[in-house]
Amino acid sequence: MKIELAESYGFCFGVKRAIKIAEENRNAATYGPLIHNSKEIARLDSDYKVGLVEDFTTFQPGDKAIVRTHGIVKDELKALKESGVDVVDATCPFVTKPQEITQEMSEAGYSVVIFGDEKHPEIKGVKSYATHGAVVVTEVEDLEELKLHERIALIAQTTRKVEDYMKIANYLIPRYKEVRVFNTICNATFENQDAARKLSKRADVMIIIGGKNSSNTKQLFNIAHENCPDSYHIEDENEIDMSWFEGKELCGISAGASTPDWIIQNVVDAIQKGVN
Repeated sequence: MKIELAESYGFCFGVKRAIKIAEENRNAATYGPLIHNSKEIARLDSDYKVGLVEDFTTFQPGDKAIVRTHGIVKDELKALKESGVDVVDATCPFVTKPQEITQEMSEAGYSVVIFGDEKHPEIKGVKSYATHGAVVVTEVEDLEELKLHERIALIAQTTRKVEDYMKIANYLIPRYKEVRVFNTICNATFENQDAARKLSKRADVMIIIGGKNSSNTKQLFNIAHENCPDSYHIEDENEIDMSWFEGKELCGISAGASTPDWIIQNVVDAIQKGVN
């Protein structure tokens, strides 16, 4: 059986940047998981003494707090800075941008519509920058009962599928006087999704590697599964079932933006060892 990696996969710019920041700030703690990969978080704790704090109020003056890649709620960031905590901001610049757009459009009187997962930390943070509130939707049906202003600002979670985002935009545009659609989907997300789509159309089995709570990994799996029914989402090599590869000729592999190369290589090595 042949194993083929997607043309684009794994760590994105924002995650690489955040990991570098964490490695340069030993004995600090991240507020919330730095990225959505528990194995990499454990490595940072073990090798660099970078811990994890889930409640920002537990930070004390003089402590060093690293803000996660997904960003945090505006008021919490302000409170941390005002409390004397040394704040190191590892928020991905591609996440900072929708925060800025949300605040600017809200202040200008637009109804801000955010396409994404309301429970995701990125969206919680982005929504908090709306001065007059914002609504979060996951599908067109969510829009049907909403009463919005005539001017709409539409923003997407950085890891959503472009096709799904366009469905939301195409619903709003003919129904409102002005709809401003901001392309806030990360380029790396688009490239990884496109590469997974192409590979999954040829593969007999697809392995998608990444955290089970990673939004962009879930999107990669959904795309792969649409084209290749024998697609599997795993966090590491320990979840591999060698029966998946029986009678298969091509195994395609992709990985989420928070999946480090060492985990990907472990998966490849385990598959190669198992099928040979």
